[in-house]
Amino acid sequence: MRLSRLLLWTAAGAGVCDAVTVEELAHNVSRIESLREIKDVTSTFAQLAQFGRYADMAALFAPEGTLLWGNTSIQGPEAIKTWLEADAGDMNGRLPGSLDTMVLATPLVNLAVDGKTAEGRWNGWRFQGDGKGATRMRGGIWENEYSVTQEGRWEIGVMRYHELYEGGYEGGWRNVGGRDFGLVPEFHYSAEEAGVPIPRGVAGVVGEGPEGVGLGRRIEDLNDEDEVRNLQHAWGYYVDRRLWGEVGELFGSHSWGVLRVDNVGVFEGPGGIKEGLERWMGGEGLKQGVLNEHLIFDTVVKIRQEVDENVPDAERMADARGIEIGLVGDQEKGTASWRFSFFQSSFVRRNGIWQFLNVTIAPLVVANYSDGWGHGGVMPASTVDPVLLDYTTRGTNKPIAQTATADSLEELSRRLSRSYGYEGTESISNAYGFYIDFIDGAACSLMAAIHHPYANKESPFAGFYHTRQRVLEACTQAYGTSARPTRSAISFHWRPQPVIHVSQDGRSASLRARLLQPATDKTAGTIRGGMYHDQMVLDENGSWKLWSLTIDEFYWTMNSWKEGWGGVEVRDKDAPDQPPPRDLVRQYPPDLWLNEMEGEREVGFMGGRERYVSWPEIQRMWFGYRNPVSGGVPENGSYCPGCVPCYQHKPEWGMTKHGWQEPPTGPTLVRAMFAPGNGSSDDGMFISVSVTPGPGEVVEGVVRLVGEQVELEYVLTEKDEGRVTFELPRNLSGGFHLLEATFSGSNRLKPGRDLIDLTLPGGPGSRLGD
Repeated sequence: MRLSRLLLWTAAGAGVCDAVTVEELAHNVSRIESLREIKDVTSTFAQLAQFGRYADMAALFAPEGTLLWGNTSIQGPEAIKTWLEADAGDMNGRLPGSLDTMVLATPLVNLAVDGKTAEGRWNGWRFQGDGKGATRMRGGIWENEYSVTQEGRWEIGVMRYHELYEGGYEGGWRNVGGRDFGLVPEFHYSAEEAGVPIPRGVAGVVGEGPEGVGLGRRIEDLNDEDEVRNLQHAWGYYVDRRLWGEVGELFGSHSWGVLRVDNVGVFEGPGGIKEGLERWMGGEGLKQGVLNEHLIFDTVVKIRQEVDENVPDAERMADARGIEIGLVGDQEKGTASWRFSFFQSSFVRRNGIWQFLNVTIAPLVVANYSDGWGHGGVMPASTVDPVLLDYTTRGTNKPIAQTATADSLEELSRRLSRSYGYEGTESISNAYGFYIDFIDGAACSLMAAIHHPYANKESPFAGFYHTRQRVLEACTQAYGTSARPTRSAISFHWRPQPVIHVSQDGRSASLRARLLQPATDKTAGTIRGGMYHDQMVLDENGSWKLWSLTIDEFYWTMNSWKEGWGGVEVRDKDAPDQPPPRDLVRQYPPDLWLNEMEGEREVGFMGGRERYVSWPEIQRMWFGYRNPVSGGVPENGSYCPGCVPCYQHKPEWGMTKHGWQEPPTGPTLVRAMFAPGNGSSDDGMFISVSVTPGPGEVVEGVVRLVGEQVELEYVLTEKDEGRVTFELPRNLSGGFHLLEATFSGSNRLKPGRDLIDLTLPGGPGSRLGD
C-alpha cells in the first residue's frame, strides 16, 4: 500500500505536501470521511445492543451481509436480527434489570485502493444479564469487512467474531472450551500497512459529489471531530482521578454548563457540576484504596451544521455519544461495584476552542462487585431517552463551494493531513497492542517493524531501548526467535480512549491511551489498568510509525476474579522498595534504565526510582497534555509532555533532532485587549496581543491583527515572550470596528485567535485623529 500524493512527505519536507488538485483533495477528504464512517457504523452496532435494538443492528449490514459468530454463519439482515434476538434471550437490555453492554474497541481499519471496501480489526467485550440471576460475559476479536453503497453509505459486509474467553459472573471468564490459543485470527494487514489506513488510489469515489464543493467545511468538520473526541476522552481521565477542578474547566469560563446524572440529579454551573460529580463519584481526589475508573468506548462524534442561537458566542456546535463502564470502589471500606452506562454530550466552540456545553450520564445497571449484575443492580431503571447520532451525513449537505487557489489548496491539504494523522496514529497504536497480545519470537519482528528506525521503546520495569534494531533484539532476547503455535493464556493490551495531538504539519503526533489488560487462561481471568504515553511519526514512505513508547503500569490490579480490585491487600511495608531486576535487564541492558532517570517522572513505578507504588496505593498519574479548554496543567504537577525519555535525559532522541515538529500540548490562548500608549504619541490607540503557551514552551510565529480597515502583522520571537502591541492606523473611520487577532501556530503550539471590538466617535468619514 502507498498513500496518495497529498499524504506523502519526506523527512526534509517540513510538512509541505506535493502540489495537489481540487480533485485529489476531494478524493482524500472522501477517504478520511469513509474511514470514520466505518468506525462509526461499528460503534453504533455496539451502542444499539445496550437497548436490545437487534433489528437496527441487523439493518447496518449489507443486503447479503454475513454475521460469523464462532462456527455459526448467519446471512442477511432479517436472519441476523432473528439470531441476535435468540442469542440474547432475556439478556437484552429491554426487560427490567436486564443488561446487554457490548463494546468494540481499538479499531485498526484499512481501506481498499478503490475506496469501496475496507477491513477492520477490533477487540470486543460483552456483559449480559437477565435481571433474574443469569449472567454471561464474552470477549474476543472481531475481523470485519465493509462496503460502500452507490449512495455513499457504508455497510457491514461480514462481521467475524472469534470467541476467546467467556463465562458466567460467579466463576468469571476463562478460555472458551478450556483450549489453548493460536494466532486468532490472522492479521488482515502487514506491518507496513498497519500505518497506512488509506492507500494510494484513484479519484472519483462513488458518493464523492462534485469536486471542490464544500471541501473547506468538510475538512473543518474532520479537524473539529478530532478536537471534540479528544475533549470527551480527556474528560474520562480527569474523572478517573476525581480532578473536579479540571473537569469544571472543560466547560469553559461560562456559568451555563449542565451535568445530568440520571436518577441522581441535574447540576448547573461550576459549583453545581462539582456537587453533582461528588454526589455521584465522591469527593475531590483519590486516597489509598479508592478506584474510580470510568472507561470510555465507542465514541461517535457529530458536528452540527447549524448553531443554536440561544447559546452565546457559539461558532460551531457538536454532539458525542458512547459507552461507559465504571470500575469503582473503596478497598478500605470493602466496597466495589460495576457501572454500565451510556453518555450523551454536547459541545460548543468559542473563539476557536471547543468546550463542553452539557453532559448526560445514564447508568443502566449499577451492581455490587460481590453480587454481580445478575439481579439487575442497585439503581432504578434509566429515564434517559437515548439518541443515536446520524454519522451517515458526513461529507454531504455542504453548500459552501471551495475556491481552488494554489494557496488555499496548500492550506487545506495541511489541515486535512492533521486529521489523517489522527487516523494513522490510532491505527499504529492499536497495531502495537494486537501484536503484543500474541507476542513470541516471530511476532517480535512485526512489533519492531512498526517502530521508526530511530524509535525508543520502554520495556516494562526495565528501561528504554533506542532504535528499531535494539527494540527487536530486546524482544527476541525475551521471547526467542521461534513462533509459539499455541499458548494457554493471553494478557491483552487494549489501548482505548486515545487523546491524540497531531503537529501543525501533520507529520507527527502524541498519543495518550489506556493500557486496559483483560487476561484469560484456563481458570478465571482478571483485569488490570495502566497508561501509555507515545509519539508517532510519518516516515519517508508515507507510513505512520511509533517514535516513542512509554508504559505507566499498573494503576490498579486484580489478584483473582473472585476478590476483584477491592480484594487486593496492601503491600507489606517491610517489602523491598523494588523487586529484583528482570532477567532481560541482566542479559540485554537497556540504553536508559528507569532507575537512572532523575526527577519525579519514574518515582514510584516498578523498576524506577525509590519505593514502587502498588495498588491499593495510589500511583501518580502523568499527563502529557494541558487542559484542552483552559490550557492549565494538573494541580499536582504531574505534567510531562512529549517523549518521556527525551524530556530530561536523552534530548538527542527527540523529534525535533530528526526533522519533525513536536505536537501541540493543548490550546493556544490568544488574548487581545486595549493597551495604554507606549509614550510615542498622546492620541494613538493601541491593541496588545498576548499568546500563552504551556510551561517551558517558546512562542514563535506570526501574529496578525485584521479588520475591515486594519491589516497589521508582527513576527514573534523568543525575546518577545509572547506579547506584541499594535498601534492602530490614524485614519480609521468612526463607528464600530471588529478586529481579529490571530496567531499562526508553531512547534508545539496550535493556531489561536481572539476578537476585540471598538467604537470610535463620529460617523463614517470621521477619523481617529480628528
